[in-house]
Amino acid sequence: MKSAIITSILIGSAAAFAPVPQNKAVSTVAKASLEDIGGATSPAKNFDPLRLAQLGGDDTLAWFRAAELKHSRVAMLATTGYLVQATGAHFPGQLSSDVSFESLSTMNPFDAWEAVPLAGKAQIIGTIFCAELYTESKGVHYTKGGPLPEIVFPKFDFSNIDPAILEKKRCRELNNGRLAMIAIMSFISANNIEGSVPALTGNPAF
Repeated sequence: MKSAIITSILIGSAAAFAPVPQNKAVSTVAKASLEDIGGATSPAKNFDPLRLAQLGGDDTLAWFRAAELKHSRVAMLATTGYLVQATGAHFPGQLSSDVSFESLSTMNPFDAWEAVPLAGKAQIIGTIFCAELYTESKGVHYTKGGPLPEIVFPKFDFSNIDPAILEKKRCRELNNGRLAMIAIMSFISANNIEGSVPALTGNPAF
């Protein structure tokens, strides 16, 4: 299970810095459009050392941006959840008939996941699958020119927000998500490879 988590996050981070051009897939045009696409922020604007932005056409690049957003959002949730779990905070009551939230709060997050009953893990994975299916099947697909995947609950209306402010907030989301991907990869590395993250060595949460 741990190896699957590590692999999925590494794949997501590889796509994390590939901006999506809005013009058709001519290499010179795509490169020029990178200067204006959202997500190109300081200090490393259009950071793309693997030249992922040059692979395929517009549909491929749209897929890369969608993958970046999804992995960013999952990484932000994962990082926050890991840190909350590491503090020992927990819900009251029982997770199942024989597992209490309090008992899970005494473990590090990876051990706590292992202690979750199989039925609980199935519910979590099933919810993720339903969310993925919903975002991939509604309206025009993002690889065909439709909007990027979005799940917001409760639903917010962004139509009255100034476009410049909205663009700034989107860039912040991307930057925070990129940092969160680095953070959760560091947590996983520290948990599985002793001494791989010196700043976390000896911390009982890892």
